[in-house]
Amino acid sequence: MRRVLLRPLARWRSSLQTRVVALTTALGVVVVLGVGTFLLDGIAEGLLEDRQRVAVADAARSAATAQSQFDAATSTSTPELEQLAGDVVSSLEGAGPDRVRSVLLLRTPASAGGADPVTQPVVRDVTSPGLSADSVPAELRAAVQGSDVQQLQLVDLRDGSGAPSLVVGSTVTLPRAGQYELYLVYSLASEQATIGLVRATFIGGGLALVVLVGAVAWLVARTVVQPVRDAAGTAERLAAGHLDERMRVRGSDDLARLARAFNAMAAGLQEQIEQLEELSRLQRRFVSDVSHELRTPLTTIRMAGEVLHDARGDFDPAVARSAELLLTQLERFDTLLSDLLEISRFDAGAAALEADPQDVRAIVHRVVDFTAQLAERRGSEVRVSEPHSPCTAEVDSRRIERVLRNLLGNAVEHGEARPIEVTVVCDEHAVAVGVRDHGVGLDPTQLPRVFDRFWRADPARARTTGGSGLGLAIALEDTRLHGGWLEVWGRPGRGCHFVLTLPRQAGRPLRASPLPVVPAGWREPVAALPAPVVPPAVGGGSGTP
Repeated sequence: MRRVLLRPLARWRSSLQTRVVALTTALGVVVVLGVGTFLLDGIAEGLLEDRQRVAVADAARSAATAQSQFDAATSTSTPELEQLAGDVVSSLEGAGPDRVRSVLLLRTPASAGGADPVTQPVVRDVTSPGLSADSVPAELRAAVQGSDVQQLQLVDLRDGSGAPSLVVGSTVTLPRAGQYELYLVYSLASEQATIGLVRATFIGGGLALVVLVGAVAWLVARTVVQPVRDAAGTAERLAAGHLDERMRVRGSDDLARLARAFNAMAAGLQEQIEQLEELSRLQRRFVSDVSHELRTPLTTIRMAGEVLHDARGDFDPAVARSAELLLTQLERFDTLLSDLLEISRFDAGAAALEADPQDVRAIVHRVVDFTAQLAERRGSEVRVSEPHSPCTAEVDSRRIERVLRNLLGNAVEHGEARPIEVTVVCDEHAVAVGVRDHGVGLDPTQLPRVFDRFWRADPARARTTGGSGLGLAIALEDTRLHGGWLEVWGRPGRGCHFVLTLPRQAGRPLRASPLPVVPAGWREPVAALPAPVVPPAVGGGSGTP
């Protein structure tokens, strides 16, 4: 139900055409309602005014006719007057089904009270069928009794038609009986039917107009939005690497100008990207070729260095020390060349993953054993925390060992002879390895650059383990190749915490890390590399604050 309710909202947010059509249709509904209400009120008011004018004129003629008939009466006995009153009322109503009005002839209370039946006969009220003296409002009777002019009022006589009526009242004088009230009732059923017909016509026409306005808005919006959608689709395909994509140009209007400008921009971008790709290819080839070409002279120089190093006992102390430094720097040079070759493979997309089910705990122990002498020399104690059950994952053990050796080597170098904690945690979907030192640490602003090539947090700090400056960059590429995350937390004087998270099944995307990268009690920025297809960014993983 929630998805059903949110679907129109999502459509509203994502579609410009939907918003244009909806807003135009809504404005059309408002305009139609406003104009229709105004016109309907005007028509109803005009019909009522016209009906009132006709009713007043007709009532005046009818009252004059009735008075002339009463004045012409020769017999004044009560039965004869009642018969005359009935005849007058019947004649004023009209004959048969074409009765145009209803009539009430009512006694005036002032003239009836205290009258002598002998000298002043009393004529009973005469009314049309369905009406009585109570049908006339008291305020209208009071107005008629207190004035010699006609009185008009719109009333609801509840005669079953559901339509209001116009009641016009005046006074007439019966022979010897005195003053009586004459009311003529004009039904507005016909006018109400006319207004209903007009209202129905307005509603039907308004709905048709709103639908027409919506259809026109949809057509216009589609005409304008479709080129924008084409441009967006072309831009997405260009971003996906299809640099030959272009928009179709139709006509010579503004949209056609937009398409031509877009195509010109795409052509310029394609040319620049191809130039950059060619330059990058040449650079990668240059690095690879130089690295290969340096192998032979480096091997010769290293052999000579080893000879000098082995014979250093026959040299004076200064020359012996120079031989030791020469061999150390040659080893570092050899490591740098190997790392450059590995980086060039990653840049060329030639790196391949050879994944096999491996117990990550065993890999961690091999790395700890490999760095044990270095840690002992630096005065750091390496503590390993791991679960009792196997933490098996499909990984390339050679690459994961290289990542962990780099992380643990950095922790030893920058750990200030303090304990180093290696933690292995796994759950149903992922295996995580954390390397935590308590040394110099990193400033939060430096975290996003930790994995940059040849970047150093403190350029003045000398390397003691002979690193090439490419270790973390290669570790990042190895992690991406596995579809894993490599995250780091740090604070000056509090050390760093690197967390490597790998999926237990190769190719399965990660959703969360079982090991938070931020230590308990800290809320600090995190640099995270969440996925192989996502560039390095700050944040990511379950431990990201």
